[in-house]
Amino acid sequence: MRIPPRGPGQVRIGIAIAVPEPYASQLQDARSRFEDPLAQAIPPHITVIGPTVVDRADMPTVGEHLRKVADEMPPFRVHLRGTGTFRPVSPVVFMTLAEGIAECELLEQQTRSGVLAQELRFNYHPHVTIAHEVPEPALDRAFDEMAGYEAVFEVSEIWQYEHGDDGVWRPQRPFTLRGRKQMLRPS
Repeated sequence: MRIPPRGPGQVRIGIAIAVPEPYASQLQDARSRFEDPLAQAIPPHITVIGPTVVDRADMPTVGEHLRKVADEMPPFRVHLRGTGTFRPVSPVVFMTLAEGIAECELLEQQTRSGVLAQELRFNYHPHVTIAHEVPEPALDRAFDEMAGYEAVFEVSEIWQYEHGDDGVWRPQRPFTLRGRKQMLRPS
């Protein structure tokens, strides 16, 4: 994982969808089984905005921005099913989304604006990491063993996380999704 450096008066944050129980424990246990050293430091999640450095003085503006985004975004369903990988570009195996991709993409696009506007290194691809920067045999095992795993859950909030000096990502503040679902009208 690429962690941007931070200076005095700055905080390193991330915005994510937390995977709820019982799936969070199941996926964290799987990540540990595949010998991922970050298994206990990073709670299972779908990244919305990756590691970002913000001036501490700008955090109220960040909070207001996230509240506004959450107020406009309706809750939605995520269905995790099967595995994928970013290899050979990056040594990552992840759970794929069979449902909720478009909503995650919209949420990411709306969140990555204003005070959190930034260029991406890679195109946004919602997923839940289950093995990262581990030996190839562990990546292969993760890909094969988790291929049949499924989880379905409602997303009703996004979380602001903070990256501590100890390398642990900690949830700081939830933002409840309050938007109304759009009703499709027949043509």
